[in-house]
Amino acid sequence: MGQRRRFGSEFKARLALEAVKGVKTINEIASEHNVHPHQIRTWKKQLLSGVAEIFSNSGAKDREAEDELKDRLYRQIGQLQVELEWLKKKTGLK
Repeated sequence: MGQRRRFGSEFKARLALEAVKGVKTINEIASEHNVHPHQIRTWKKQLLSGVAEIFSNSGAKDREAEDELKDRLYRQIGQLQVELEWLKKKTGLK
């Protein structure tokens, strides 16, 4: 049996957009690009469900929460490094 084909994100997006536009049927698009129609339907659903996120403010909130988490983790790493150096100095290990 052959290996699975892997499709890049640009290819998926292009075919999903073609399907959304409706100029060609999904079966026509699938036969042109040698892809199963069900796969194009799946990519179309993913595209349509993800479009709403582009216009929502949750992306900014997610980035802010991620930045806060990074700051907290960097502080913790710094503190642990200071403690490690102190312990090495006290025990005589280098």
